[in-house]
Amino acid sequence: MSESEIVTEIRGACALATLNRPKALNALSHGMIKALDAALSQWEADPSIACVALRGATARAFCAGADIRALYELGRAGAAASGRIAQLAYFRDEYRLDRKIARFSKPVVALVEGVVMGGGAGLAVNARHCVAGDAVVFAMPETGIGFFPDVGATRFLSRLPGALGPYLALTGARIATGDMTALGLAGAHVASARHEALIERLGAGEAPAAAIAAEADPAPPSALLEERAVVDRCFSAGSVVEIADRLAADPSDFARAALSTLESRSPTSLAVAFRQMRAGAGLSIEAALALEFRIVARILAGHDYYEGVRAVIVDKDQSPHWRPAELDGPGEADVEAYFAPLDEELTFPAPAPAC
Repeated sequence: MSESEIVTEIRGACALATLNRPKALNALSHGMIKALDAALSQWEADPSIACVALRGATARAFCAGADIRALYELGRAGAAASGRIAQLAYFRDEYRLDRKIARFSKPVVALVEGVVMGGGAGLAVNARHCVAGDAVVFAMPETGIGFFPDVGATRFLSRLPGALGPYLALTGARIATGDMTALGLAGAHVASARHEALIERLGAGEAPAAAIAAEADPAPPSALLEERAVVDRCFSAGSVVEIADRLAADPSDFARAALSTLESRSPTSLAVAFRQMRAGAGLSIEAALALEFRIVARILAGHDYYEGVRAVIVDKDQSPHWRPAELDGPGEADVEAYFAPLDEELTFPAPAPAC
């Protein structure tokens, strides 16, 4: 990792971390994860630091997620046990970082703008305060590359009202600032031009909730909530196949687009994500991430992730060959195997006492 990929500074009572990999839309390398984790530990122990702020170096993106190509190359190279060990080390450290943010003893304020996807959502939504800028593009698009919504999405998507969680988890639909705030994924909208002013307030020692309220604007309307009736009717079904059937029977353009999206996704990823959404609402952040670590260990040993990354990111032919290819292909036992205990489960150190 280049030292500049995470830029840290102290602004009075606020410690500020800037994700600084703009050409990759601030996608998280393993080095960035470890550097941010180390910085948080240092700031947690420093009594002069009252809160932490996270931001991206560019308005184009807060963080586009994991370094997917690097993880793909590790797996390709590592039929190899060494490749698999390195992949799992990445996710172990990423999930522990997400848990550290969620349990941090001082307020963490995520200032998000532009692309907020995958691992970026893990940093933002697990923070005590997620503040959305003007042009956020939020998504958990993992089923499109044969992966699944992780970084705590088992918990934070499944807790959304109605069937909005399953909808976002399965389709990977992109939502905007108004949607994030309406769904509670972000607590407030602060215009991007005033993010710096908000950081100055935090540095001057203002309580984060008060500082955010002082800079906040009314959120834009939510386009997604206008489709809530269709989402709830279709995505409350008892299986992925039944969701597809309900979408096919709905005459709306929204339903037609959602069905087309589902039909392009990995059937295995869809089945796993559907099962996640059924399991997640009552889980703690630790239990959700431990469950996701079980899933990721099986996903990385399979076919669809490598085929999805090849088709979408490497060759860019947009024509993945999923195994199985049909929505009804994954059997119940096949899906349950992704959730089975591991010999080496994900564990967490005890959190620091609250300040």
